[in-house]
Amino acid sequence: MDTTDEHAGRVADAPSDNWVYRVLPRAAWPYAQLARWDRPIGWQLLLWPCLWSSALAANALAADGRLDIALFVGQLVLFFIGAVAMRGAGCTYNDLVDHGIDMEVARTRSRPLPSGRVKRWQAKLFVGVQALVGLAVLLCFNPFTIVLGILSLGIVAIYPFAKRFTDWPQFFLGLAFSWGALMGWAGLTGSLSVAAVLLYGAAIAWTIGYDTIYAHQDTEDDALIGVRSTARLFGDNTRQWLVGLYGLTLMLLLLSFLLAGVGLLAYLGLAVAAVMFAYQIAVLNIHDPAQCLALFKSNGRVGAILFAGLLLALPFA
Repeated sequence: MDTTDEHAGRVADAPSDNWVYRVLPRAAWPYAQLARWDRPIGWQLLLWPCLWSSALAANALAADGRLDIALFVGQLVLFFIGAVAMRGAGCTYNDLVDHGIDMEVARTRSRPLPSGRVKRWQAKLFVGVQALVGLAVLLCFNPFTIVLGILSLGIVAIYPFAKRFTDWPQFFLGLAFSWGALMGWAGLTGSLSVAAVLLYGAAIAWTIGYDTIYAHQDTEDDALIGVRSTARLFGDNTRQWLVGLYGLTLMLLLLSFLLAGVGLLAYLGLAVAAVMFAYQIAVLNIHDPAQCLALFKSNGRVGAILFAGLLLALPFA
């Protein structure tokens, strides 16, 4: 346990120079840590499927001359706010569920709940506040998308318990974290399509891949306390599994792009993403926690490149 970080009011597994510690009053730090505002990669990874789906639908609509630019841009802003709020709510809820486990894992003992800097009732209230922000965002969408968003809550509620009953908790994370791949399309079209469903499948495979890399940071502690994960399941075969998972991601993205009729630059973004996936697989050392964290975070750039390709492709749809 990093007692220095704990005494400073920081957590051991987050950057100590984050804006949270420069801008927010010290009393707000534990809540920012519960919401993971000091670790933006989480809300970014939640946001990218939303933006991919929005841009994918925008390409399809632009091809027919039916794209409402104001609606599209407004939707991107709403997804940003919603991703930050709901990722924060989800992380706070997850910390409540995992309170006991986090006390047994070196990397997580300094988090607000295990360290005692936040009481459980305070964390529950904070979940409610963040969920209300997410609800306010959801109500800005069309009725079909609102119903679709509500349906995701069942998966979100199950995910924190998945590590207790399956070796595939990353699959449940993928189901929850990738839901935006359906929401973006629904928000612009009021319906779903095969292209959106394929995009959802791609995002699930991607999530399993990157979160397996992330979970390799904790395999020793997880084995001691009985927490299950794909990192423990794949073990020394992780590289081969990543070839399959990232390969499936690329194949489903390609099919989705073809069905939506995206412009040429989207495929260039897909090619760059393929190179980045290959790099992750080639250099991965599952016994180096620092490298696992860095490779996990690099998926934020993968998401950005795919979105940029879809955005730049719009004029050529």
